[in-house]
Amino acid sequence: MNQEENKKIGLKEAMSIGIGGMVGGGIFAVLGLAVSLAKGGTPVAFLFAGIVALITSYSYVKLSIAYPDRGGTVKFINQGFGKNIFSGGVNDLLWVSYIIMLSLYASAFGSYAPNLFTIESAAVDFHIYASAIIIIASAINYYSIKVVSVTESYAVIIKLVILVAFIGVGLYGLGGSPNLHQLSPENWESPLLLLTGGMVIFVAYEGFELIANAAPDIKNPAGNIPRAYYYSIIFVILLYLVIAVVTVGSLPFGEIATAQDYVLAEAAKPMLGKAGFTVITIAALISTFSAINASLYGGSRVSFEIAEDDELPHQLTYQLWNQPVGLLITAVATLIMTNLLNLESISTAGSVGFLLIFAVVNLVGFRLAEETKSKKIIPLIGAILCTVALIVLLWQQYVSNKESVLIALSIIAGCFLIEWIYKKSESRS
Repeated sequence: MNQEENKKIGLKEAMSIGIGGMVGGGIFAVLGLAVSLAKGGTPVAFLFAGIVALITSYSYVKLSIAYPDRGGTVKFINQGFGKNIFSGGVNDLLWVSYIIMLSLYASAFGSYAPNLFTIESAAVDFHIYASAIIIIASAINYYSIKVVSVTESYAVIIKLVILVAFIGVGLYGLGGSPNLHQLSPENWESPLLLLTGGMVIFVAYEGFELIANAAPDIKNPAGNIPRAYYYSIIFVILLYLVIAVVTVGSLPFGEIATAQDYVLAEAAKPMLGKAGFTVITIAALISTFSAINASLYGGSRVSFEIAEDDELPHQLTYQLWNQPVGLLITAVATLIMTNLLNLESISTAGSVGFLLIFAVVNLVGFRLAEETKSKKIIPLIGAILCTVALIVLLWQQYVSNKESVLIALSIIAGCFLIEWIYKKSESRS
């Protein structure tokens, strides 16, 4: 019994899973995009997205305690809706959303890396670095999952130390910054654009759902699971808010637009000069690399769970070398998406996917409220908020970036079509 208990993880470890999942490559990838959409109201945009994540986490808390399973979100959706075309389509979308997140992280790596070492030109270097990091992370996943785990542990500490140092120095220097006025309400975009900005960068929060996969291994689940979700999300909301304040208050909007893909490194320049730029660039590379490493493993596990539940061909449970075949498919799909789509399209597709998935999980929380001993009103509010945010995001992006909306909707339709075809072929056989 004691040996079994020793294998379980405590509150700190569970929180580090949530924080590590959220503060992966997301903030480095989407901060510039958020400022371009929300201007001086960027902290408010991050707050909007954080509130949606926090309310949704209530459903995750209750479902994680009632149905602890390493399948996490996949199992919750199947528990709430049964194993049918709808739940299968949503679970397929979860796998694809992992691939989208991987593309986002790889894009961030490809944008930051040329600032340290130029090979050819910015455009060419982006593709070289983004592709190389996916291939290297895939090789590490095939070599040893233990290496992935150890890398994650160190990476979480390094990136948090660097970000907290950036915040400390940034807040100290903010008083004398000539750009502090940019944070005043007259420089905010309209409330609708603030909401849209928050939803486009919602992908920066989605990582809290990884706690669900660790639920069976958490000590004192009734006490530690709620704390792990709530504490990690609140911590990340505060972290993102202060990072947004420091960035917008330190750099003029023109410079933020020019350095949109590596804006956090650029924001360190006024305070720490070239050295600060280099340190933040290294932090971005470590963060995005560790996020790719972990998400490749997570994506291959999702495909394995879906196939095990007979929602995709059972062949996806087969091993290729020493890992599920889904790892190779995930890596190849990430390479293709990273090299074909731009950052805004990737971010929009990721946010659309996760908002839809979280709306469904909230509906599961609402439907199973009696079994999970939940207050029905909170999952209902979560489902409504996710749905409204999804509609606003699609509508606003359709006006300004039609291509990204068409890509996102095509991905969703494709997931349900694949599931329908698979279920039909299965019923015939």
